[in-house]
Amino acid sequence: MNRVLIFGASSAIVEATARHFATAGDALFLVGRSRAKLDSVADDLQVRGADRTEIAILDAGDVDGQKEVIAQALECLGGVDIAIIGYGILPDQASADADPELVRQTLEINAVSTVCLMARLAMILERAGSGALAVISSVAGDRGRASNYLYGASKATIDHYAEGLRCRLSGSGVRVVTIKPGLVDTPMTADFAKGALWARPETVAKRIYAGLLSGPEVLYVPWFWRWIMLGLRMIPERIFKRLPL
Repeated sequence: MNRVLIFGASSAIVEATARHFATAGDALFLVGRSRAKLDSVADDLQVRGADRTEIAILDAGDVDGQKEVIAQALECLGGVDIAIIGYGILPDQASADADPELVRQTLEINAVSTVCLMARLAMILERAGSGALAVISSVAGDRGRASNYLYGASKATIDHYAEGLRCRLSGSGVRVVTIKPGLVDTPMTADFAKGALWARPETVAKRIYAGLLSGPEVLYVPWFWRWIMLGLRMIPERIFKRLPL
C-alpha cells in the first residue's frame, strides 16, 4: 500500500490519476482549496477502493500554510511514499500583457508556491530515503510562445527546479518526476477549440500513474508530445518567432 499526498486533488488530471491509486487500495491525503469539491472527490475515491481518504484545505498561494498541511498528512498517513503537486492557473496572455498584477499572481501560484512545496516535500522524502515526488508541469514550459509565454515561463521554472532537484537527490532513493501534459480537455481549457492532438484526462492519468511507479523521470503525456516539442525546440528563433504559435 502506498501513502499518497496530493496537492490540487480536485483538478481534472490529478483526480483521474488519484482514481488509479484508489483502485489499488492506497491511502490518500487530498489537498485543495474547495472543501465541497474535495469531499466529493474523497467519497468517490473511497468507493473505488482507497484504504482511506483524508482532506485538508489550502489555497494554492498560501506558502506559509504548506508546513501545517504537510504535518497533518504525515500524522494521518504515518509517512509519505508518493507526493503529487498538480495545481495551477492558466491566464489569458493578452490580459496578462495589460495587467502586471496577473503576471505576479500567475508566477506566485504556478512557480513560487509550487517550488516551495517541492522543497518541503523533498526534505521529507530525502530523510526517508525513498519515495517519489511528482509535479505536473506542461509542454508549454519547453519554449516561449507568443500565445502563452507567461504560463510557459511559470512551468519552465518548475522544470528547471525539478531537474536540479533530481541531480541533488540522485542516489538518495527518491525519484523526482516532471509530468509534462500536452493539450488536455479539462475545465481549465474549456474555451479552447479542440482538435486531434487533444487528450482526455483519463488517458493522461493512466500514463501518469504507470510513470509514477516506474519509468522516465521526465514524462510527456501523451507520449508523442516529446517528439513534437523536440521538433519545436530545434527551430531557430529567427524562424520560430514568425510562427503563429
